[in-house]
Amino acid sequence: MINTLIFDLDGTLLNTLDDLHASVCFALQQAGLPLVEKNDTRRFLGNGIKKLIYQSVNHVCPQADEILKAHVLDTFRTYYVEHSMDKTAPFEGILPMLHACKQRGLFTAIVSNKLDPAVKILHQHFFADCIDIAIGETPTIQRKPAPDMVHESIRQLSLLHATQILSSNSIYIGDSEVDIQTAQNSQLPCISVTWGFRDQDFLLQSGAKTLIHHPSELLHLI
Repeated sequence: MINTLIFDLDGTLLNTLDDLHASVCFALQQAGLPLVEKNDTRRFLGNGIKKLIYQSVNHVCPQADEILKAHVLDTFRTYYVEHSMDKTAPFEGILPMLHACKQRGLFTAIVSNKLDPAVKILHQHFFADCIDIAIGETPTIQRKPAPDMVHESIRQLSLLHATQILSSNSIYIGDSEVDIQTAQNSQLPCISVTWGFRDQDFLLQSGAKTLIHHPSELLHLI
C-alpha cells in the first residue's frame, strides 16, 4: 500500500522557470556575456545549477574557460537565493492535491537538485503545511539521478513520524528524464507529469511508464 510520496520540485510542484531564467540572464549579463532564451533555460534544467550555468555559458560563449564559468555560477547562486520567489508559484491544482494527500495521512517529501537553502525557503513559503520535509543539493548528499536524496528523504520521514517507512510503499513523482532515472536508481515506481519542463513525447522516449496531465490525477492512482 502506498503511503509515501516523494516529489521533485522544479517543474513538478513549482513553476520556477521565470525566476531561474531571470537569474541565469542576470549572471550572464554581469559577466558581459550574451543572454539565453527562456526555452534554452528550460532545456538546460534538471541536472542541478552547475550544469544549468555551464550549459548556458557554453551556449553563448563556447570558448569560455572554467574561471569564467565559475564566476557566472557564483553570481547566479547569490542572485537566485534572493530572487527565487519573485514569480515562482505552484502549478494549478498542486495545493489542493497536496492538502488532499495530507488529509489521507500520506507522508510527503521534496527532493531537488536545486541548492538546499533555496529548496528550504521555497518549501517553507509554499508547502510548510502540506509537505513534511525538503532536501536540496548539499556537499554531503549526491544529487539526482543518484538515489541518495530519495534514501535520505525516507530516512528523515521515518525519524519525523517515528515509524519505519519502506521504499516498497513509496512513489516518486517528477517531470524530467532525470526524475525517471532517479526513480529507477532508487527502485521506486515513477509517475511523470506533463505540465513541467519536458513534454509528453520526450518523457515517453526517456522511459516514462505512467503519465499524468493534472495534479488531481495523482489522487486516483494512489
